[in-house]
Amino acid sequence: MIVPAYWAEARRQQRKDGRQITVRRYGWSDASQADAQQHAETRADEALQRLLTGEKLARREPKQPYNGADGLPIREEIVERHGTAVVTRNSYGARCLNVPDVLFADIDHAHRAPLRLSVIVFVLAALAAALAGHACGSGFGYALAFAAVLGCAPAAHGLFRLWRWLAGGAEAQALRRVHRYAHRHPDWGIRVYRTPAGLRLLVTHRPFAPDATEVAAFFAAVGTDPLYARMCRNQRCFRARVSAKPWRIGIGAHLKPRPGVWPVAAEKQPQRAAWIAAYERAAEAWAACTSLEHLGPAAIHPAVAPVLALHDRLSRAGSKLPIA
Repeated sequence: MIVPAYWAEARRQQRKDGRQITVRRYGWSDASQADAQQHAETRADEALQRLLTGEKLARREPKQPYNGADGLPIREEIVERHGTAVVTRNSYGARCLNVPDVLFADIDHAHRAPLRLSVIVFVLAALAAALAGHACGSGFGYALAFAAVLGCAPAAHGLFRLWRWLAGGAEAQALRRVHRYAHRHPDWGIRVYRTPAGLRLLVTHRPFAPDATEVAAFFAAVGTDPLYARMCRNQRCFRARVSAKPWRIGIGAHLKPRPGVWPVAAEKQPQRAAWIAAYERAAEAWAACTSLEHLGPAAIHPAVAPVLALHDRLSRAGSKLPIA
């Protein structure tokens, strides 16, 4: 996991076969801005030479804060450091805890029917319309087929909601998956939290590497958000939001200036600071998650314990505050 304090960009140009090749690369450093610039220059030189030899490379790297491009570190403002744990401010203003080896998993409840269910409903409706159309006449059949196309998505969503209700709701379904995993792996300690959109899991019995095969298997078994799983693997870290999302606590304005990618020009820092001050005042009345239960062994691994304590303090998981 790399979360640099300094960022820079370098550009290189050269003509080849009558065409001008321009390449831009970012550099980063924890030491100084000058070191970040030197790193950018070196990466730009290397990329240009590879392009000149015919290798296919992106001419420019996207300026995105988190997992914007494979191999680029997390590009967010560093708020605090606690040993190997780093608290950053993400692109919409919330604080996030980033750790290299303490396994967090996010589970987001689905709010719409899976694509496969919609396809099944559409195929069945189309077959029914075709049979009815054959029996009642071609014009009527076309009308039924058109109605099937329009009605398959609402029908699939209705079936999905009915199935979820019969199963006890989205959270109950997600908790059953987690409990099944804990039952099959009795040596695993798992702290379970409720978030506004689902569940958060924190594995407590030992540290893990983000690219470990057992981490991928755990993510798949408990239904971790695929985007989160990919980000963990690419960034080589685990991550948990520990303060409220702004729009959930009445802050409609975006983090200023837009986009909220770090670093921000010096002349725009006061605007950003004013937004953050208003956000932090409002966020004091909210938690990011709430603790539900602990599964498996109660003992907390010594490498996990400080991260668990930090997460619970920053997220206010043990408070009675509403979550956002």
